[in-house]
Amino acid sequence: MNPSDSSSLLLWHGLNFAAPATVLALLLPLLGRLLLGRRAAILPWWGQMLAHWLLGLAVLTVCFWQFGHDGQMASYVALVVGAGTLQWVLVRGWRPA
Repeated sequence: MNPSDSSSLLLWHGLNFAAPATVLALLLPLLGRLLLGRRAAILPWWGQMLAHWLLGLAVLTVCFWQFGHDGQMASYVALVVGAGTLQWVLVRGWRPA
């Protein structure tokens, strides 16, 4: 294996590791706006996406450190619970509509 093969392999592993967090970060603010209407959010849509992406990567990294490898169902459950909770906070879900 030459160095270019190992660097592209590392790139693909990194992209696949971040893919679940990226998909949730893209979908949650857009679907939340569609389903919940125009509620007063704390951040604009792009800020919500960034917050979801950073939280998702942090959750996946902690789960990777805890379990020793990625792809555990518990990691994905933690990712979904964390992202849902963050979306609830960002749209001020505790306030009536």
